Amino acid sequence: MHVVATAGHVDHGKSTLVRALTGMEPDRLEEERRRGLTIELGFAWTDLAGTPLAFVDVPGHERLVTTMLAGVGPVPAVLFVVAADQGWQRQSAEHLEVLDALGVRHGLLVVTRADLAEPDAAARVRDDALAHIAATSLGAVDAVTVSGVTGHGLGDLRAALRRLTGALPPPDPGADVRLWVDRVFTVQGRGTVVTGTLGAGTIRVGDRLTSATGGETFRVRGLQSLKRDRDEVGGVARVAVNLHGGSDGPRRGDALLTPDHWLTTDVIDVRLRGDPAHDLPRELTLHVGTAAVPVCVRPLGDDTARLSTTRRLPLRVGDVALLRDPGRHRVPAGVTVLDVRPGPFARRGAAAARARELAAMTGVPNGADELRRRGLVRRPDLVAMGVPAPSEPVAGDWLADPGHWVALADRLGAAVEEHASRHPTDPGMPADAARHALGLPDRALVEALTTKAGLRARGGRIYGTATAPALPPPVQAAVDAVRRDLADDPFRAPDAGRLADLGLTPRLLAAAAAAGALLRIADGIVLLPGADERAAEILAKLNRPFTLSDARRTLGTTRRVAVPLMEHLDARGYTVRVDDLRRRCRVHPEGTL
Repeated sequence: MHVVATAGHVDHGKSTLVRALTGMEPDRLEEERRRGLTIELGFAWTDLAGTPLAFVDVPGHERLVTTMLAGVGPVPAVLFVVAADQGWQRQSAEHLEVLDALGVRHGLLVVTRADLAEPDAAARVRDDALAHIAATSLGAVDAVTVSGVTGHGLGDLRAALRRLTGALPPPDPGADVRLWVDRVFTVQGRGTVVTGTLGAGTIRVGDRLTSATGGETFRVRGLQSLKRDRDEVGGVARVAVNLHGGSDGPRRGDALLTPDHWLTTDVIDVRLRGDPAHDLPRELTLHVGTAAVPVCVRPLGDDTARLSTTRRLPLRVGDVALLRDPGRHRVPAGVTVLDVRPGPFARRGAAAARARELAAMTGVPNGADELRRRGLVRRPDLVAMGVPAPSEPVAGDWLADPGHWVALADRLGAAVEEHASRHPTDPGMPADAARHALGLPDRALVEALTTKAGLRARGGRIYGTATAPALPPPVQAAVDAVRRDLADDPFRAPDAGRLADLGLTPRLLAAAAAAGALLRIADGIVLLPGADERAAEILAKLNRPFTLSDARRTLGTTRRVAVPLMEHLDARGYTVRVDDLRRRCRVHPEGTL
């Protein structure tokens, strides 16, 4: 399907033209038919060379520009209408401003009511309108002169529509769904139905969709497109979605989204096309999709600004919208979204620095550039911003700019070494302290950086790469005494009394273990370094599964030491349990323990 919106001044024959092309009445309201004035969005469709073509017919009255914007906002192409007997008018200009601000690039000029003007006059109107249109994002467009009343020129118009729709870029059927709601109504026995123009992606019966405004999740109970029931509908298409669930249904201006694939935001940094940023009023209305939201404008650079919206919107980098001044009936600027997660201005000069940064941004999503600016970001968040992930995660789902990642590893190494120098008896830096020191949002990043920096992690602490830290002389003397005790009886660990006499507190024992002077196998149980491997070698000579009592007797130790030592050997992979009572030594393929 293709979808085209109308645009143009009030009473220039937009609805008459749609009626003539489709045989359908786009004006749904009795008041519209009685007054001959389109008030609400109208929808009609026809077959164009075997392909359905749907029209969104918009009102042309100056008081209904917001409704007009809700119709053209999500639509990729426009049928611009100018009456041959009236020529270019005020709303012709405002509608064209809207299309230019939205960056619409596909369109067709239709000079209507040819039966009410001489051919020369109609030609002058056509040329004047083409000149206006050529100066906008639409550029050079085809033009057709028709009469919706007599049918003159309708064949040429259909041919021009085939050329127009044939040039439209194909949508991505696998894209995340963002259906801007333009109509909401209730069907008895069915519940809430919303309609909109699906620009890309696919909606299926049974899908879950989330409201951007309320955050509620709905199930797709049924689908229709052009009044026909469907199991699935892919963009571009006019679609009616029967929703189930939620306590408060969507309204016009809301959007239905693929769950967990979109970020909503109420602060965006944008590039402006139109009036200079410093000339804009502080308060304007942002129009995007079918939404019209009041915003506060903070100028940054000449053509960049920060917009604060009164409600959160599902936006992505590269989205196009416009700012409108309702009081003066004009569109001062179109906008391209540059950043949907800008940081706060927390220090003096931050706004000026941000302006310089924005000056280099194009609005075209670039993963490497975005990662360089942010340093660290979760992959799902980056993709939800509309930016492709440029690399694989460094930890969990975290992406890191390569230069920033190297710098973080260097900072971690420096922080660990500084901690060790300030705490020689407790040189291991707690992982949480390292996370706070580096300002990291996730402990998984600390673990990955520990490996990156070539550091050692043990027991929730990080140790430096340097040779074992020197112990203070009194501590070293006490450790030497323990080592002498163990020289003759390597598996008879000193008891708590002996350690207390030597002044070796749990903290000092941890420092001795970190320095490599002792092997700590449990609280208050220390042996000589390498004692675990030696114990495994001795037990392996039993050549059979052994019990805890067997191990205690073979190693010449006590139950106090044997229990934690066996658990330590299990954890290190030296031994493996055969059953509840017995273990055996594990021999590696190369024949070693």
